[in-house]
Amino acid sequence: MDLPKGEYIPNLSYDSVIFGFSGEKLKILILEYHNTKKFALPGGFVQVVESLDDAVKRGLSERTGLDKIFLQQFQTFGSKDRHDSETMREILEKQGHFLDSHWMLDRFITVGYYALINYENVTPKPDMLSDSIGWYDYDDLPDLMMDHREIVDKALEHLRIHLDHKLLSFNLLPEKFTMKELQQVYEAILGESLNRANFQRKMLSLDILKRHDKLYTGGSHKAPFLYSFKEKNNAIG
Repeated sequence: MDLPKGEYIPNLSYDSVIFGFSGEKLKILILEYHNTKKFALPGGFVQVVESLDDAVKRGLSERTGLDKIFLQQFQTFGSKDRHDSETMREILEKQGHFLDSHWMLDRFITVGYYALINYENVTPKPDMLSDSIGWYDYDDLPDLMMDHREIVDKALEHLRIHLDHKLLSFNLLPEKFTMKELQQVYEAILGESLNRANFQRKMLSLDILKRHDKLYTGGSHKAPFLYSFKEKNNAIG
């Protein structure tokens, strides 16, 4: 992998918190750099010829194989202490790049995004700097480099605050789902149990769900209805 030079905007990066849902737990996509035991969020740099949003969409597609995924920009991280030249030098040296001076060793301002995707639709793909990339439970994340754990927590905080407004943008569920499956997503994101009757009443009052035929799995008279969202927004927002 060639080092980014003039074709990238120096000292600017993005980091993506990619949420997935396993049916029970909230998952986050984490990569591990080659031979370093360093874990990080999938991120990248912005080419001079592309917009920031296009750079993030490109990075997400490269790591997941998916496109038309809802992406939310939620915060810029620009602390004066936001650099770790020794860790970055170690990562680059493992790839045969020995540098005394380069903008990649300096302070970075990074823009945080999060994405919501269906866990079952993705086979994560490591990039050229990574040994692996995989799903980790939010409650059992490895130690992340720099301020990446803060970025994760801020993304989840933003998602929780705006959860109802982002509902139509969910890619965490299949096209048709039961009310129970939708409630499980809410509970995983909020980190708390919800009353079933109150939750169903709230969801139906939002007038965003379309009800379909019941899901019959063995002749049960208590088969649940299937639902889908009336409309979805798959663009960066």
